[in-house]
Amino acid sequence: MSTKEETAAAGLKIRADMWGEAAIERVKGASAFTAPIEDMVTRYCFGEVWDRPGLDRKTRSMLTLSMLMALSKPNQMANHVRGAIANGVTKDEILEVLLHGMIYCGVPASVAAMQTAVEVLKDMGLE
Repeated sequence: MSTKEETAAAGLKIRADMWGEAAIERVKGASAFTAPIEDMVTRYCFGEVWDRPGLDRKTRSMLTLSMLMALSKPNQMANHVRGAIANGVTKDEILEVLLHGMIYCGVPASVAAMQTAVEVLKDMGLE
């Protein structure tokens, strides 16, 4: 059984792998107001769920992109496009996730997600 500190360390490593030093600085620089949510995201989301052995990070990234598209969450979509690239998801695979999701989530959600992905990919020099 992992301790709270071990889970936090695992989650912080995953966040750093996906978003670099900025992710660590975000957690370390959290205010008294934002620290509880940063802690929960680091421990629960990344240290507990993303660190599970059942799916690799690439698969988790593709699932996350599809769910964020379904929920119409452009800010999180932008973050997770970057994270997906870091986790080995290709630009072509991102396109396929968004096209596949269009059938199940609807055209407006897919178009919005595509617009966000294009902006991020351009910023990363991939579009």
